[in-house]
Amino acid sequence: MEPTRLFDLLPRYEKLFNKKDMLTYKVNGVWKSFSASEVVDDANLISYALFDMGLNKGDKLSIISPNRPEWVITNMGIMEAGCINVPIYPTISQNDLVYILNDAEVKYVFVPGQELYDKVNAVRSKLSGLIDIITFDNVEGATDWNSLLVKGRECKNKEKLEEIKASIDTHDCATILYTSGTTGNPKGVMLSHNNLLSNAIANKDAALFGKDWKVLSFLPLNHVFERMLTVLYLYQGLSIYYAESMDKIADNLKEVQPNCFASVPRLLEKVYERIVAKGHELTGIKKQLFFWALNLGLRYELNGANGWWYEAQLKLANKLIFSKWREALGGKVEVIVSGGAALQPRLARVFTAANIPVLEGYGLTETSPVVAVNSFQPNSVYFGTVGPVIKGVEVKFAPDGEILVKGPNVMLGYYKKPAETAEVMEDGWFKTGDIGELVEGRFLKITDRKKEIFKTSGGKFIKPQLIENMLKESPYIEQTMVIGEGHKFPAALIVPAFAALKSWCERNSIEYTTNENMITKDFIIQKMRKQVDVTNRYLAQFEMIKEFALIPHEWSIDGGELTPKLSLRRKEIMRINEQLIHKIYSSETRV
Repeated sequence: MEPTRLFDLLPRYEKLFNKKDMLTYKVNGVWKSFSASEVVDDANLISYALFDMGLNKGDKLSIISPNRPEWVITNMGIMEAGCINVPIYPTISQNDLVYILNDAEVKYVFVPGQELYDKVNAVRSKLSGLIDIITFDNVEGATDWNSLLVKGRECKNKEKLEEIKASIDTHDCATILYTSGTTGNPKGVMLSHNNLLSNAIANKDAALFGKDWKVLSFLPLNHVFERMLTVLYLYQGLSIYYAESMDKIADNLKEVQPNCFASVPRLLEKVYERIVAKGHELTGIKKQLFFWALNLGLRYELNGANGWWYEAQLKLANKLIFSKWREALGGKVEVIVSGGAALQPRLARVFTAANIPVLEGYGLTETSPVVAVNSFQPNSVYFGTVGPVIKGVEVKFAPDGEILVKGPNVMLGYYKKPAETAEVMEDGWFKTGDIGELVEGRFLKITDRKKEIFKTSGGKFIKPQLIENMLKESPYIEQTMVIGEGHKFPAALIVPAFAALKSWCERNSIEYTTNENMITKDFIIQKMRKQVDVTNRYLAQFEMIKEFALIPHEWSIDGGELTPKLSLRRKEIMRINEQLIHKIYSSETRV
């Protein structure tokens, strides 16, 4: 029963696995599950209702909601009906919301409840094609999801459903995912059923998935990473549990006890920081043991490369210390999948040492998304790289080092943008815009983003991501952005890891007041200077960070500094910090 369309996953799951907890979420404090049969039936009912509402093959609908079972069920019902899902981040700005809904000619929008209903309703007068807003929960005056199920039962048209499904080809467009757009308007990436299916199946052996596994899902389903992973989970017959919110992940991990979850490096950094902060709260022998184990983990090498004595110590560290790390993640985590940005090698080392392997991968929305990933296959992990290129996908490098990708995962194109599509496609090869290289002939390493490389006034090219990733190896640096285009030297805007700074102050009997106040203190500036100097040791003279400025708050999506997938909005960060940058370069006497 190999699926050729995404909705084929449902009857396959019901026949091969038929789990009672296929999709589960929390309602009023209680976990509620949808069985495989319920998911299949409800998806069909949604399709019947869409037929009755006059929707035709190729029509666009949008889901704007945090993760929950209805998201997946509705998505499957949309695709079975031959329609196309255009999912949108719940945190989207009003301008982008209006642009996407109009550009994609969306006819119906699904939202969870009152808040997002009001958000869409507020711009309804600006939406030329929107017919109605449908809510998963009951909202006064709104059409709700359950009424669609009722409509579907009343209007069952099995013959039409089967006819439409039979007409859908594996290479037909299944979804349009709008990129977050660090510059300009978002672009709609058209992905086919085969794009996502081929990518999921190519990754089916990346981890040793067990048939009884549970996964905790919290990365947004409208993002291609979690979207493809959901396809993989369903293909492998896993049970998917949805976290209540980002704030409740720690609680949900303990409740669900998942075997797997996907994360972005930013969240893993937060987990690591919380663990280390708790270590600093310990006293006496417990504290000594904690940091002995931590330092052991940070030195971890694969395949017993550190020798038998190290491995013996690590075994003891796992029993005494790292076992508690695993308990904090629910006690049953077999693997964490990381994507969306570069993972600090120290995190990959220490989590792997703690028997919590983190498999880092790389890809883009346009590649559905995975191009390469570290995996559990023999000799298929290399810290500091994104792993081997996956089966069925080809990679080559342009003369300037840009990564080019060809394979069944490469998008159909940008929606209604043939010129932009032609710009990134050449003889079937997709131009990623990322610069990379192969390590040991098979492990892909991303070194920078092509568009972000800049030139100093001395004519030297600077790769900011490379330097930023090195700076973030410091436990005292949370976020950073390297600047300096057209200037004599590169500099950095740095958001300190304030929790780590607070702990350092406590250990040194220094009163910590506010972030704004502390970053002006000479001893804090000197502390951060030492962190920068560590990175500078590994850089060429022209790459060294000569000056830096400290930012008193974390960059965020709400603040406008980050995209929904937590990438830096560089132009916006520079605009917000224009005066600070001017101060850095007000007297360019350093060379």
